[in-house]
Amino acid sequence: MTLLRAADISLAFGSRTVFHDLELVVEEGERVGLIGVNGSGKSSLMKILTGAMPPDSGELQLKRGARVTYLPQEPFFDEGATVESELLKGGAPAHEGRALLDRLGVKDWDRGVAELSGGTRKRVAVARALLTRPDLLMLDEPTNHLDADTVDWLEEELDRLEGSLLLVTHDRYFLDDLVDRIVEVEPGAGLISYPGNYQAYLEQKATKEMEAERQQHKRERWIAQEVAWLRRAPEARRTKSKARIDRAHKLMAEKGLQRSETAALQTAVAPRLGHTVIEAKSIGKSFDCRPILENVSLILQKGERIGIVGKNGAGKTTFLRMLLGDLPPDAGEVVIGKNTRIAYYDQQRAQLDPEWTVYESALGERIRGDVRRSEDYIELGDRRVALRDYLEDLLFPVPMQKMQVKALSGGERNRLLLARLFLQGANVLVLDEPTNDLDLVTLNVLESLLLQFTGSVLLVTHDRYFLDKVANAILAFEGGTAIRYPGNYETYLSLRPRGSGGRSVSVDKTQSGKRPQARKPGKLSFKEQRELESMEAEVETAEKRKAAAEAALADPHTYARDPLRVPALQRELETSTSEIERLYRRWQELQDLSRG
Repeated sequence: MTLLRAADISLAFGSRTVFHDLELVVEEGERVGLIGVNGSGKSSLMKILTGAMPPDSGELQLKRGARVTYLPQEPFFDEGATVESELLKGGAPAHEGRALLDRLGVKDWDRGVAELSGGTRKRVAVARALLTRPDLLMLDEPTNHLDADTVDWLEEELDRLEGSLLLVTHDRYFLDDLVDRIVEVEPGAGLISYPGNYQAYLEQKATKEMEAERQQHKRERWIAQEVAWLRRAPEARRTKSKARIDRAHKLMAEKGLQRSETAALQTAVAPRLGHTVIEAKSIGKSFDCRPILENVSLILQKGERIGIVGKNGAGKTTFLRMLLGDLPPDAGEVVIGKNTRIAYYDQQRAQLDPEWTVYESALGERIRGDVRRSEDYIELGDRRVALRDYLEDLLFPVPMQKMQVKALSGGERNRLLLARLFLQGANVLVLDEPTNDLDLVTLNVLESLLLQFTGSVLLVTHDRYFLDKVANAILAFEGGTAIRYPGNYETYLSLRPRGSGGRSVSVDKTQSGKRPQARKPGKLSFKEQRELESMEAEVETAEKRKAAAEAALADPHTYARDPLRVPALQRELETSTSEIERLYRRWQELQDLSRG
């Protein structure tokens, strides 16, 4: 039975049409993922569907008596609200709300919401939404500001949800595990529905694009033939029908295959890294006599992409600020290599002034309106590119370059800050939650850029899929210290101590931040110790093979241009995956032996 129906929905901001005559139906018990590029109107559509924003035209129909709960990207709380007062809005008994908050790690029941951190406020809002037990739960980027463990927990809670779900998210594991239909907002084409989860969507999208390419090739052949015929002498054309002439003109007037625009993130030339990149030696930090971090060590080497994970408040951002020199450690020291050039992405986007224009923000200086200036250029590799053209490649057309930053969407601000970051000529990228608000297409571009980056990366993110694709090591903050694990997030989950998921665990702090193979050997033979020391390099090689096979199989051009290569790629993916699993099993065996 239909739960929600939206018909002929249109919306425009000034001269810019966001969408026109959209149609959307959500059935009872259905779980729908809503995706689309930044600026396509996903959040605006969600607000219209909840009645929070009126459309320019169209109508909404909701099943009589149906209860709808909407959680926006930035939750709203009443002035003076406490955690308790907000939870009781859900209508569930107080003890149920307390139990839910305990599982979320929120202990201060009587505390004012305004005093809480962004991550804690988001957890309170998520709990409030879940406790309403609605017929339709609408979530707009619910994972923003949540740590990876809480994201795992939320996925499990939503999986048990009895009602319908409409979800805007960049979390591809959510889309893969929770939804049974993907609806894509395509500029100029409206809403396009794909049955199944995210993986099914990718397969259908690839098939659709391959078919479109075949039709485009066929169309181009027809045009070539018809143009050749039209160019013949008039006597030859008079023998042909008027219908063929009209068809030829129609073919040439058609736009043909329209590809989705993709932001072209690029990096400026950076100096080569030296032997020392960044080294943290047993650093610690306390606030108001309360220890936040103790005895944390890290050696960052060239080419490493280390994902940093841990609960909200575990000290991840504090650790980054000490590495950057913004915050002095109370104990230990941080050594920065002589050739190290760091570019920092701040999750609060404080480096962007809301009053500056897009162009000024990328340039890094204000431009007086009464001053005429020549074209600004940037250096990208061996190319000198006009800044205006660079921004156009990043999907900021010239009229948009004159807009103030405060008029941009969250995803557009994020993309602008990343573009500015990559122009700094850095060989070390320190990224604190760079994936928030980015659309799926731009996320893929950012992943590819980081995989090709020849420097080093420190990455804080709750995006598990992103960590699985990009990270080749994980630094996990638990119990006031940090432990390093080889591999990506999935590997970290399999290797971390049992029972550590969201709970305090006992760890050996003397090993903080060091490579697993650097532990003092226990019962290992000389041969086993050598095997353990070489294992991380073997894992990295196997993961590169797996990533290359996955990238090729995900590329529609592989099927269109070289279909005979597909079986070999599938075998390579299976072989490399099996090899990674074998290596990690053996790594665990040797680690257990080394601990005695």
